[in-house]
Amino acid sequence: MVKKKKGEDQDMGKVAIYPGSFDPITYGHIDVVERALEIFDKVIIAIAEDVEKRPLFSVEERLQMVKTIFKETPNIIADSFKGLLVDYVAKTNAKVILRGLRATSDFEYEFHMASMNRSLNTYLDTLFMMTSKDYFFVSSRTIKEVARLGGGVEGLVPDLVARRLKEKFKLPVTKKKQMGWDD
Repeated sequence: MVKKKKGEDQDMGKVAIYPGSFDPITYGHIDVVERALEIFDKVIIAIAEDVEKRPLFSVEERLQMVKTIFKETPNIIADSFKGLLVDYVAKTNAKVILRGLRATSDFEYEFHMASMNRSLNTYLDTLFMMTSKDYFFVSSRTIKEVARLGGGVEGLVPDLVARRLKEKFKLPVTKKKQMGWDD
């Protein structure tokens, strides 16, 4: 068991770490986080600094978006980490890694990662949550591709993210017009 340093014994309650690239965060991610708060007292959204993925948004940009989206929810913490996830988890009060699944194809990869993490830290569990049926087809990769080609991603990502994608791809940013009966 990992020994705690002085001052690290403050009880934060039941904490889950939700790691990922979140490049960008989608309503599928948000769905998993919001439902996880029904089980956990705190959820730490841990943005991985993985240079091999060649992210569209910098870690700082992703952190800023996540913090803005969850600014009214104090029991959601946005953070970033480099290196092994188990090393990051050891620095927190978490005992659970939270992972979202969209389809059975996600399970094989996630099962391997969960098994490796468990072999590195036997006190660590992984909780898999299926995303809502409304978002099972949504992935950050697909969102970026659709946005890059000028397609609309509204309703699949928060407005902030849709706007930031348009800015990144140098597409016109339009304001939402409310449609009325007289239009």
